[in-house]
Amino acid sequence: MDATTLQTNWAGNLTYRASAWRRPGSVAEVQDLVACSERIGVIGTRHSFNGLADTGGVMLSLERLGGMVLDGQAGTVTVEAGVRYGELGEFLHRQGHALHNLASLPHISVVGACMTATHGSGDRLPCLAAAVTALDLVTAGGELLTLSREEHGEAFAGMVVSLGALGVVTRMTLALEETYHVRQEVYEHLPFPTAEVHLAALFAAAESVSLFTDWQEPRFHQVWLKRRVAAGSTAPLPTTHFGATAALADCHPLPGLPAAHCTPQQGVPGPWHERLPHFRLDHTPSQGEELQSEYFVPRAQAAAALRAVLALGNQFASLLLVSEVRTVAADDLWLSPAYRRDSLALHFTWRRDERAVRAVLPALEEALAPFGARPHWGKVFTLSPAHLTALYERLPDFRQLLERHDPGGKFRNPFLNRYIFGEAGVGPV
Repeated sequence: MDATTLQTNWAGNLTYRASAWRRPGSVAEVQDLVACSERIGVIGTRHSFNGLADTGGVMLSLERLGGMVLDGQAGTVTVEAGVRYGELGEFLHRQGHALHNLASLPHISVVGACMTATHGSGDRLPCLAAAVTALDLVTAGGELLTLSREEHGEAFAGMVVSLGALGVVTRMTLALEETYHVRQEVYEHLPFPTAEVHLAALFAAAESVSLFTDWQEPRFHQVWLKRRVAAGSTAPLPTTHFGATAALADCHPLPGLPAAHCTPQQGVPGPWHERLPHFRLDHTPSQGEELQSEYFVPRAQAAAALRAVLALGNQFASLLLVSEVRTVAADDLWLSPAYRRDSLALHFTWRRDERAVRAVLPALEEALAPFGARPHWGKVFTLSPAHLTALYERLPDFRQLLERHDPGGKFRNPFLNRYIFGEAGVGPV
């Protein structure tokens, strides 16, 4: 990946303002670059849709840091910042280990996903960052610190989902479990009234459940179930699921796109890392040229939130490619959108027209405001800093962490200044 490629994010809606690009090949080189830079930031797999990772100073790509070390006795794996989930999944499965969950895309970096509280799906499964037990951090002065839940206690919950603001995370240690197999089933045409009545049972029907819709009609056009099963299981695929009918062939979440991009369905068992993501590592995920927004509401208010979005469907019909609805278990991570509440995640994949998307988001955010909807940090939203601050009770504590680890603001950027420190005068980022 060269500097020309790195100049834009994955979606192409953001051109980074970096004054220089660096691709360090070692942690020591990272330390030297941080120590001698006035302002610095880190880019991962470029899957943020806003200015969260943008900086006008030096930008580091850590893609060359690809080490993975398994500690079978401790039940952990330590990964460097350039490792993607798809690569880690293959590495772990070969040695009989697994993670508790994965996101829709295996293409994203482990460290970047954890620092933004990216998640998979499951009533009992928290976000990916919940597996982090320790991390290595290069501070503003170039010092390398090892931070852990065991040593730092409650404060560690503020250090994992750090948005890149504490320093450069060069590696993370994750808790593991034994490897397992999953089968994926897809059902079509679930009526909204049926889903509303049986919402809790729908999401409890498998370890991971996703509902897809375009909000144009009162129905979900697809239901994806991912169940843990024994390797080689031959249990028949049910023909119906809460009134939805089993798909006769593999499907893409965006109707009309080829299912070859997606992980195998039709109830065929396979290793966890080849079923939990929606998309294959060797294919372009989703559509490619798109924008994304996502909001988390308390699971107890899921049905009301779904009704509120359905009522607005016609307002964003021309912009929406698809919407996915999932559940996420609560965690204790200060800046996680699922902090201390079991959540329903409402995900929106938009056409790449950022001005038009930002024009419709205020109405959507207003409709979800009564539910205390928290946005995904790395996606497009228009909530004010004051509104966002009110949603995160530990944000003042997080600011104190930043002041302690980066008192000179070396890792701060317009996004962090606006949404973490509430500074006025900064436009959309």
